[in-house]
Amino acid sequence: MALNIIGISALYHDSACCLVQDGKLKYAAEEERFSRLKADDAIPRMALKYCLKEAGIGINDVDCIAFYEDPAKKLGRQLWSGIWNRSDVLRKKFRPGWVEQEIRDILGYEGRIEFFDHHLSHAASSYHYSGFDNAAILTVDGVGEWATTTYGTGNGADIDLWEEVSYPHSLGLLYSTITNFLGFEVNEGEYKVMGLAPYGKPTYVNQVRQLIKILDDGKYELNLEYFDFLEESRMFTDRFAGLFGKPARVRGVSVDQEHMDIARSLQVVLEEILIDKAAYLYRKTGSENLCMAGGVALNCVANGKIIKNTPFKNLFVQPAANDAGGALGAASLAYTKLSGEPMKPGKLGHVYLGPRYEANHVRKVLESTSLRYHSFEGDQDTLVKETAARIAEGKVIGWFHGRMEFGPRSLGARSILADPRDTEMRDKINAMVKKREGFRPFAPAALDSEYRKHFDIDHESPFMLETCQVISPLELPAITHVDGSARLQTVTRNSNPRFHNLLEAFNELTGCPILLNTSFNVKGEPIVCSPEDAINCFISTNIDVLVVEDFIIDREDNELGILEWISGVMTTKYASQRNTYTFI
Repeated sequence: MALNIIGISALYHDSACCLVQDGKLKYAAEEERFSRLKADDAIPRMALKYCLKEAGIGINDVDCIAFYEDPAKKLGRQLWSGIWNRSDVLRKKFRPGWVEQEIRDILGYEGRIEFFDHHLSHAASSYHYSGFDNAAILTVDGVGEWATTTYGTGNGADIDLWEEVSYPHSLGLLYSTITNFLGFEVNEGEYKVMGLAPYGKPTYVNQVRQLIKILDDGKYELNLEYFDFLEESRMFTDRFAGLFGKPARVRGVSVDQEHMDIARSLQVVLEEILIDKAAYLYRKTGSENLCMAGGVALNCVANGKIIKNTPFKNLFVQPAANDAGGALGAASLAYTKLSGEPMKPGKLGHVYLGPRYEANHVRKVLESTSLRYHSFEGDQDTLVKETAARIAEGKVIGWFHGRMEFGPRSLGARSILADPRDTEMRDKINAMVKKREGFRPFAPAALDSEYRKHFDIDHESPFMLETCQVISPLELPAITHVDGSARLQTVTRNSNPRFHNLLEAFNELTGCPILLNTSFNVKGEPIVCSPEDAINCFISTNIDVLVVEDFIIDREDNELGILEWISGVMTTKYASQRNTYTFI
């Protein structure tokens, strides 16, 4: 009988669920993809339902549910900080035993529950899936229970976190505070600040350095005169605005050069600190391998600087380094605790761990509409060539195939694709498809056999977690950021055969082994999960072509069908099934 461990992260943001079966990660998904609520924090009942259905088991077959943090320790910090006293709603929410009761009531689970410290779950989510026998471990985020940064070592199955920085001192909260000051949403807009930074100059570095004091070893302290983590509308004090000599940007107001300069200055200081602390970690451990997790580890610019400016030779960053990935770490910790064995060896090779849909299901959905489509069932080669030709014509493609990715990056399963050589493509997609800020960059996906000719990086980057300089002999304006960098994804045939075939077909047609790849969603919505989600996104944007499994839908053929879909003209059967998730 298999040992079934469910890992859960929930009740703050990035709710997610995974299944580890006999030491192997089998399935994982974020709740927002099913509920369609961005950053859904609810107990992940739909994601759990998916994992159980795929495995062919029921809730009573689960040996343990592992939760990604310790609610009792977290409550202690909330009591200390005063958050608990804000309202009757929060007092009810944060009462002792609340998390366990939520798990049992919502999931109908009566079995064993294990709680693991937040940063230990982050550490395990990276180290246990890294393929390393030993490694130094660095976790950095806003805050878990108390820890905000931890330093540790992994040996075999064992993880030892031997030093930490505690709340309220936090690199993640420093970054979030400036994100808040720049008018972006906390826990959502930090990557916008990272994308904005290359447009600025580091003219505010001295001001940012006044916000944080770097201490010996792994320690640092925030200057708390500038921060207010209890204020609901902002994270900074009046002195903060005085330090930068300008008021906070109001959301919706245009971004000016000074905002760009503040973003650049923050990024420079963050990189300096992370390089310094990673170098300290190397001196303490002597390991050539570094594992990173926590929300700050999604700062792909800093990740690239760490590997280039420290003695570490190998870096593994958890692809879902945010709280969603904590579910993977909690599950692996529970498995090693219950079985006495390490997770099954091998590096996490891909994150295609979510639902996939049968061609029959897609066909029935399409047949229930007035959309005109081309079927390529049983003829993948022609489908790929037809798609590559459309991209070469300058069309924007919604690409939906196979299992959905786990984590915040679209990696060729739920992606928007386009020609990276088109000088107008970035602005077109930002304005007409993604409906987001024009300064936001797009990432390249490149063939694993060709990327070294085009990007200054000497190792594969399958998860878009490092930036590197573009050195291509081709002009690639749509994926090259203002500073000449790009956030690269390398694609292998083993990890995603159809996406690899598409890149090969585009290369054969154009001599370019690279595609622009961005997430298949619009601003404010989660990445699409189901074929119905993909069709909704296709018709509500200016995507030219939708490729969903073995079918191609061209916008130019479907003005009437799109109008009818918008009007809700589809069979009652499939309209009601949008979120029932028929999986294979």
